[in-house]
Amino acid sequence: MTPAGPEDVPAEFVRALRSLRGVPLRPEIVLDEVPGPARIAPFSAALTAEVRTARRSVAAEDLASGRFVVLYDPEGQEAWEGSFRLVTLVRASLEAEVGADPMLAEVAWSWFRDALASAGVDPHAAGGTVTRVLSQSFGALDRRDEQTELEIRASWTSWDEQLGPHLTAWSTLMCTAAGLPPLPEGVVPLPRR
Repeated sequence: MTPAGPEDVPAEFVRALRSLRGVPLRPEIVLDEVPGPARIAPFSAALTAEVRTARRSVAAEDLASGRFVVLYDPEGQEAWEGSFRLVTLVRASLEAEVGADPMLAEVAWSWFRDALASAGVDPHAAGGTVTRVLSQSFGALDRRDEQTELEIRASWTSWDEQLGPHLTAWSTLMCTAAGLPPLPEGVVPLPRR
C-alpha cells in the first residue's frame, strides 16, 4: 500500500526514518535511497550501499554492497512479533581460500551478531541465511580466477522506532564482509552531509 500523501504516513514511521538521518558512516560507504518494497508492509523505505576502496575515485573497487529495508505495519505482524522489521542484505567477494573454509557460514553469521552487539542493538525475532557462491570459468573465460561471493541475508524486529543503531550495525557488517579493519578504539566516523 502506497500512502496517498505525507499526511497519510504515520508519525511513528516518520520518526523512525528521521532517526536514520545523520548516522555517522565510514567514508568508504556510499549510501543511496531507493524505493522500498510495496507489498510486504503498508509502509517501507530502503537504502542501498557500496563499500568502496575510495569514495570518489573512478578507479575505486567495490568491496561489498548491500540493502537496508525498513518495514512498518502499524498493526504489527505476528511473524515479526512487532511493528518495525529490518531486512538486510550484504554481498562481498572473497578470496578463494576464504570462500572454501567450511566454517565460513558460521563466521559470517557471527559478524552479523557482533555488528548488532557493537551497535547496542538487541535484535528480536532475528533470522537469516548465509550463502556462498563459487564461480569457475571455462572456455574463453578460463583465464579468470575462481571467484567466491558471500551473501548474508538477515531480518529482525526493532523494539522501538529508534533505527539509527540498526543502520550502524548493518554498515559495520558490510565493512566486515568487505575485509575492512575495525576503526581504532575511540575513533568514530564523521556524520554524513
